[in-house]
Amino acid sequence: MLQLKPTFKKITPDFGSSITAVQKTKKRKRSEAFWHFHPELELVYVNKGKGRRHIGNHLSYFNNSQLILIGSNLPHNGFTDRLTSKGKETLVQFHPEFLGDLFNKLPEMKNIVQLVERAKKGILFKREIKEVVGPKIEKLPKYEGIKRVTKLLEILELLALSSDYVLLNENGYMFETQPQDSNKIDIIFKYVNKNYQEHITLDEIAAHVNLTVPAFCRYFKKVTGKTFTQFVNECRVFYATKLLTESQSSITDICFECGFNNFSHFNKVFNEVIGKSASKYRNEMRLIIQ
Repeated sequence: MLQLKPTFKKITPDFGSSITAVQKTKKRKRSEAFWHFHPELELVYVNKGKGRRHIGNHLSYFNNSQLILIGSNLPHNGFTDRLTSKGKETLVQFHPEFLGDLFNKLPEMKNIVQLVERAKKGILFKREIKEVVGPKIEKLPKYEGIKRVTKLLEILELLALSSDYVLLNENGYMFETQPQDSNKIDIIFKYVNKNYQEHITLDEIAAHVNLTVPAFCRYFKKVTGKTFTQFVNECRVFYATKLLTESQSSITDICFECGFNNFSHFNKVFNEVIGKSASKYRNEMRLIIQ
């Protein structure tokens, strides 16, 4: 079942380091591939592997290699379903102000600061820059101390100057959340994850976080940039994309299983969220997987 709640994930770098850099050569455990968000940026490079990208409102598949930069508080899932022969996944995490606010104001940091801002929408880098930067990212876990910092800055500068990329979550959402909000957000998403197949009223969801309906609507719009109804419909659509890809159920059956009670409304919302019809999406996913 597609996990629809983004859990707040606290990241603790190694002692004496402000940058987490780890490398994996084994398939990611299912328990590690959950939908979550955190204030740290995340740079992911997979040299040989297959999997699904689920970043904000974006859902797609890759079947070779990928290089992604995910911005602060942008919900995302684990990316590697399977590493192929000699495959490696390198993960780098760092806070947007890991060098300090004054350092970020230096003119020399302008390009990297702009990259960090773009990353809030999720950046997928294409082949040319991936071939240059990928090997550098793979070496990063070997460095420690100031050497790791300077090597990361070199990588970020190369990415910042590249135009060889696409934004994945351009019209989606991120969370402008403070640490004290994470519990409230988690309660909301857990409730939606459990009940998205049913009709969820504003009265009941507002009560779960001890807010009045007007206060809840203002809060949710501020944090996600969307209305609660929009968000619930998007969650239903994301579950539908999983069923369209992995099940043999008819599109009509999937519509009702995901909590929609009107097929034409399902088609309309699916088109708005994914940018194509459910039937076209299913056909394209089958071609990619094959």
